[in-house]
Formats: sequence, C-alpha cells, structure tokens
Amino acid sequence: MKKSVLTRYRVMAYVTAVMLLVLSTCMVFKYGFEMGEDVTLVVSQVHGFLYIIYLIFAFDLGSKAKWSFGKLLWVLLSGTIPFAAFFVERKVTQQVEPLTEGPEPAVAKA
Repeated sequence: MKKSVLTRYRVMAYVTAVMLLVLSTCMVFKYGFEMGEDVTLVVSQVHGFLYIIYLIFAFDLGSKAKWSFGKLLWVLLSGTIPFAAFFVERKVTQQVEPLTEGPEPAVAKA
C-alpha cells in the first residue's frame, strides 16, 4: 500500500478531531450560555463535510489494510467521539505503517 493512503487518513483524522473539539466548544456556548448560534451552525456544517472526507479516507485505508468490519467501524466512529480520533489515529498508524511500501528515504548527512 502507498504511504500516501496512510498520510491522507492521518491528516483527516487530526482535522476531524480538532473540528469536533471546536464544535463541542461551540455547543457548550450555544446551549450553556445562549450565544454563538451562527458560529455553531457554520462549524457543524464544516465538521460534517470534513467528516465525510474522513470516512472516505478511513474506508480506503481499511480496505487496503484488510481490516475486519469491527475494526473499520470503530475507526469510522472515532470521528464522532471527542478525543477518540487522536488515540485511534496513533494506534492505526503504528499498525499500518509497516504495510506501506518502500523504505523511508535516507537523510543525507552534511
């Protein structure tokens, strides 16, 4: 599998996780302090759009890594649980990185 498949999953996992934390904060302000309703609407729509991209990339990675349905489902749902995506991304990276093709490029010494 190409390393780019893992890289794009990792980027979207972080972006989705951060946006979920921003959305959670907006929800606290909206329902707890009755302010920021417009911001919450925009953030929720952006998070929803980014989550769909995350789902596509995670599904692509899972199919290429030949994950079981349960593992794939857990990875897909981790984008809906605050902080979970950070931990799941780290674990997925550790498991999938050996499956990527080609060695790491050598760093030239000066």
